Amino acid sequence: MTNFGPWLGVALAASLLVAATAAGTGVRTGIEAWQRGDHAAAVAAWRPLAARGDADAAFNLGQAHRLGKGVPIDLAQAQTLFEQAARKGHVDAGTTLGVLLFQNGNRAAAIRWLRQAADAGEARAMLLYGTALYNGDGVAPDPATAYAYVSRAAAQGLPAARATLADLDAAMSLSQRQEGVAKARAMVGVKRAVAAAPVKPVAIVKPRPAQAAAAGAWRIQLGAFGQRATAEALFARLAPRLAGRQAYYTPVEKGVRLQAGPFASRAEAGAACARLVGQACFAVAPR
Repeated sequence: MTNFGPWLGVALAASLLVAATAAGTGVRTGIEAWQRGDHAAAVAAWRPLAARGDADAAFNLGQAHRLGKGVPIDLAQAQTLFEQAARKGHVDAGTTLGVLLFQNGNRAAAIRWLRQAADAGEARAMLLYGTALYNGDGVAPDPATAYAYVSRAAAQGLPAARATLADLDAAMSLSQRQEGVAKARAMVGVKRAVAAAPVKPVAIVKPRPAQAAAAGAWRIQLGAFGQRATAEALFARLAPRLAGRQAYYTPVEKGVRLQAGPFASRAEAGAACARLVGQACFAVAPR
């Protein structure tokens, strides 16, 4: 089984800054400065925002302190800023904080933050927490639950998670893996229920009155998958950015197609795709 340690660098490197498209104007100004190499200007833009409680600014400023760009390296200050952001629900900050705490030997606190980020659907946190669960590293061993978290991370396309899942497939019995798959499906089901408050188990979201007139209109297509559970895991991760839209799972040859909607127009569907940075997405005309 792959050890926890090698993936720590992956987790730290995977998300250096909050995406500019998701950030407020002031945070975006800092990101633009960072991207052109003016780290001092970026820090100057983020510092007052972080002081006022902006989670994105705190996370980015923490990264600057961690990397020593625009400011001297200060891991203690970086940790403080990551915790500030994580306490406001910033999942990238929670994952990064968990990694730093783990590296500093505070495994109990590290596992707490990693689990919180994992339960929010953050792929790197799911990989790290799942690996810790399998190895009993800072937490009681639980191979089936470990398999559930790692498989959900792999379903999001994280290469390191796919490699770890292959290790688990080789090391675990069929019954353990089946239990893990069942747990993964249950986790996705709980996440769907919290995000969408369905009236019936088959309904991801009950459209709000303002959306009812758009029912059956434009949708966005998010991909085709060999397993419905994979499509469900993806939608659970994207749902918070889809403003209460419903998931549609359409059987296709050798799998299922995932769409979301409804949207009143092509422009509205296109705007929804634009918010899903890094996700394959295109508008689908009403039938």
